Amino acid sequence: MDLHNTVEDMVISRVNEIFDSLEADNPQNLCTCNQCRMDIICYALNRLHPHYILSNRGAARVQNESFEYQQQSADIAAIIYDGIKRVNHNQRPNFSHSSGNENPGLDSSCPVFNVPTIMGRLFNGVNFSPLQDATLELLYKSELVPMKDGNWQNPCHQVPHTEGTFSFWPAPAIASRPDNHKIFEYTLRVSAPEFDTLNHFFKIPVVSETQAAGSFNLERTFKLPDLYMFPPGEAEKNGYLD
Repeated sequence: MDLHNTVEDMVISRVNEIFDSLEADNPQNLCTCNQCRMDIICYALNRLHPHYILSNRGAARVQNESFEYQQQSADIAAIIYDGIKRVNHNQRPNFSHSSGNENPGLDSSCPVFNVPTIMGRLFNGVNFSPLQDATLELLYKSELVPMKDGNWQNPCHQVPHTEGTFSFWPAPAIASRPDNHKIFEYTLRVSAPEFDTLNHFFKIPVVSETQAAGSFNLERTFKLPDLYMFPPGEAEKNGYLD
C-alpha cells in the first residue's frame, strides 16, 4: 500500500515558491538557507491535518474540490508565513545559515556503512526519575563521532521535555564496497553535576550499502538499555556497576 499525503506536497511547493521569491526580493533580510526552509516545512506540517490519497483518482478529486482546495491553500500560506517569522527569530545556532547546502553529504556512488540511529534513556539511579542536567558524548576510538547533520548534536545535552530520552545519528562511514560487514564499537560517556561519570560500551554490527540513508526511520534504530547514574559511592551500594 502506497499512501501519499497531498498536504505535504502543497506545503513543500508553497515554501519553495516563497523562498525563491525571497531570494530575488528580500527587504526584511529573512534567512533563506536550506535548514530554515526545512524548519518551516516541519513547522507547517505539524500544524496541518494530513490528506492521504491512494491513487491518481484521489489526486484529481482533491484538485476538483475547488472551494475546499482554495481555503486549504490559504490556511497553508498563513501557517507558512507564521513559521517564517518564528524560525527567523529562533534560528538554529549550530548552522551557518548560508544559502548553500550545509551538508552536501557523500558521493552518491560511494558505498557506506549506514549506522542506525542510537536511542536510549537516562535515569537518576537513586529515585529513578529521568535525568535532565547531563551531557552525553558518543565516542569511537576515543574521538567524538560526527553526526549525520547539524540537527543531531554530539555532545548531546539533556533537556526537561525529553524525559530522559536521548538520541544520536552517526554520519555514514565510507566502505570499500557494498555488503561489507563491520562492527562499530562505541563508548557513551555521560557526565552530570553531583553524579559519577558513566561510561557505557556497546557494539553495533553494520552491513555497507550502495548509498547513504537519506531520511530518519524508526525501524533503523539501535536501542540501548536504560542507563542509570549515581552520586559518588551510590553505585556500589545499589549493586549497579556498568
